[in-house]
Amino acid sequence: MQIILYQPQIPQNTGNVVRSCSVTGASLGLVSPFGFSLSDRWLKRAGLDYWEGVDLTLIDDLKAHLAQAPGKVYLFSSKAKKCYADAQYMPQDWLIFGSETTGLPAWLIESYPETCVTLPMKEGSRCLNLATTVGIAIYEAWRQLNFAPLKQGSEKLP
Repeated sequence: MQIILYQPQIPQNTGNVVRSCSVTGASLGLVSPFGFSLSDRWLKRAGLDYWEGVDLTLIDDLKAHLAQAPGKVYLFSSKAKKCYADAQYMPQDWLIFGSETTGLPAWLIESYPETCVTLPMKEGSRCLNLATTVGIAIYEAWRQLNFAPLKQGSEKLP
């Protein structure tokens, strides 16, 4: 499974997502531009020593990258109507999360309307923290798969 952060802005969130990817075996894609430098001390501090265990891809052209997706592409958006728990995840799927400040671009949501999902929230709420959302999503995907990807050790799927 690949987690993709679209133009992340807050280094601490990205660092925490690195930790989630490390402990679940998910790979991580970061779509540029970022709101920070990859050498940012807050990014490294939040990710601690988990960086070495994560398969990281820096993405300059998201459209070209998505053309290589081996499975479904799920978009997580507070504007979506379908609940994330109703999706049927597979190990080769890619989960994409929007920027903390602007979310996902309209062209992306229009490209994948059937796989655009949301986490239920109290009405009037803006959105959950990015790192929290990623953690909830990846563990729901692994739960649906009976945690088989975690039981297979450190195997990383595309």
